[in-house]
Amino acid sequence: MSDLDNFHNYFNLSGKVALVTGGSRGLGLHAATAFLRAGAKTVFITARKQKGVDEAVAALNKLPGIQGRAIGIAGNVADTDDIQRLVNKVKEQEPKLDILIANAGATWGGPFEPTPDWATQKVLDLNVRGVFNLARLFTPLLEKAGTADSPARIIVVSSVAGSHVPHVGEHGTIMYSASKAAAHHLARNLAVELGPRNITTNSVSPGFFPSKLANGLIEILGGEEELKQANPRRRLGVADDLGAIILFMVGPGSNYMNGVDIPLDGGARLVQGTLSKL
Repeated sequence: MSDLDNFHNYFNLSGKVALVTGGSRGLGLHAATAFLRAGAKTVFITARKQKGVDEAVAALNKLPGIQGRAIGIAGNVADTDDIQRLVNKVKEQEPKLDILIANAGATWGGPFEPTPDWATQKVLDLNVRGVFNLARLFTPLLEKAGTADSPARIIVVSSVAGSHVPHVGEHGTIMYSASKAAAHHLARNLAVELGPRNITTNSVSPGFFPSKLANGLIEILGGEEELKQANPRRRLGVADDLGAIILFMVGPGSNYMNGVDIPLDGGARLVQGTLSKL
């Protein structure tokens, strides 16, 4: 008989400490909210703008029924010195880190030949190099938290754009797409590198979730209604979709999952050709 002895704790984050980059809005704020509501002790959020961080922390700490707290630290996770400063700030509050969510990201869209080099550098610095340095510099704190039965977690928030060619031509996102493909493979490499140290690494790849980052491209592609009709689920992503899947990915129910990418787009990638606009 299968007893499923830990069934009631599959999504329990009691006592856990998490850090969410890009946590002041959008997908990062959804994740931070889910963690606190699941019982996390401390959830650090970081973003570049102090005002946004302060507003998000105030809202998170007003969530009904939570036992833990949110702490905000402004910073640029594309800058290695700023990442080290972030590590030091976290260590002032907590001796270990159970969960690292690499969510901060940048995009760029436009025609191929005039693409400015600074745009390419910005996208790669945040979406790839920044994620690598986050994992590298936070590994000592993650290693202190992880055990064989309850590993520490790194979750890379990527994009379905990393597994197909979504947009070329006038509104092309070639380097963004390439950066997300790199993020997928970075997560797989980290899974093998850090797995023996009781740290698992996985990635989640959202499709279109209305947000400040995505709304411009959504409008260019015809607006929400057109994208909804092109999606097999006839809708775009909502906060609960992200909160539920990421809560599974960092909770006890995924203790043995390592090196996996989970697409979260309602199946839109399977009919991707209808979303490309040349």
